[in-house]
This record gives sequence, structure tokens and C-alpha cells, in this order.
Amino acid sequence: MLTDPELPSGTDRIYAALLEIDPDGTFDRVINLQGDMPTLDPRCLQDVLAPFELPGIDIATLADATDDEAEKNDPNTVKAIISFRSAEIGEALYFTRANSPWGDGPVYHHIGLYAFTRSALDRFAALPPSPLERREKLEQLRALENGMRIGVKLVQAVPFGVDTPADLLKARKILGDG
Repeated sequence: MLTDPELPSGTDRIYAALLEIDPDGTFDRVINLQGDMPTLDPRCLQDVLAPFELPGIDIATLADATDDEAEKNDPNTVKAIISFRSAEIGEALYFTRANSPWGDGPVYHHIGLYAFTRSALDRFAALPPSPLERREKLEQLRALENGMRIGVKLVQAVPFGVDTPADLLKARKILGDG
């Protein structure tokens, strides 16, 4: 479904499509699977729902621990700063393109797969883009800046993301199309 290209984020586009597909609010959970991760493990579609086990979670997403220095310092690799509630599930405190948090230990590579409660998606879409969202170019910061809670589940593999023309060529080779 095509949506208004003037919408400020992918989440706003998902919401616009949802209003067309489900105007009566039949679905209470929505998963935003973007087309830029062609090697995503299908099990991640179930994994992204796990953070809803935590009370009060509005949005859920995934991350993978990394010690790779190139990933840590790559601004195209979004990092999640997470307060863990268990070994695999926590709550996002922030997302950034910078190498964070400081100190010894893994950095968490954010995977751009989201699940929303319907009410969270309604709320998010009603909010204007936030200052940190515009600065970091990360839409999930709009939610955090407005007091929404984002749960994060750790998974063991990051899907290959297509962010540049070179990535597209690599994806075509991985998938056998070029």
C-alpha cells in the first residue's frame, strides 16, 4: 500500500496503512517489518512480541549484542541502550548512532523490527517529530521523549540491512539475484 511520501517516518506510514486496512481497530498488535532486512530470520516475528510480557510496554523491538568495533563506531548501526529486566528482555533507555554506552561490555545493535500496541501506534502517530528524533534521525526517540516505553528482546543474529547502494548489491548476491 502506498502512503503519503510526506509522512515523517516509517511508523507514521504504517499507521496510515493500518487506518486503511483496519479502520475499526480489530487488531490490537501491529508488527512493522520493513523491506530493508531481506535476511531476517522469520522467528524474529515471534521474538519481537516477547517484550510485551513486561507491564506497561507500548512498543517492542529487538537487539543483538556486539563487540565488533566497526559496528560500534558505524553511525549506520543504531545502538540500543537497554536496562535489562531479565537475561534476554529489557527496556530501552535510548537509541543512538553513537558508540554507547561507554565502558567495558557489549553494545547492543538495534534491529529495526517493531511491534506496537494499537493504542501506542495511535498515540505515536498523533505526536509531532521530536527534537532528538530529528537530530539522530531515529523515529523511536519520539516515543521515548513522550514517555512511551519500548521493550527490547535480545536475539542472536542481526539480519543484513540494506542502507546503501553497495548494501543492495551485497543483498542481491546473498539472495542469488545478481
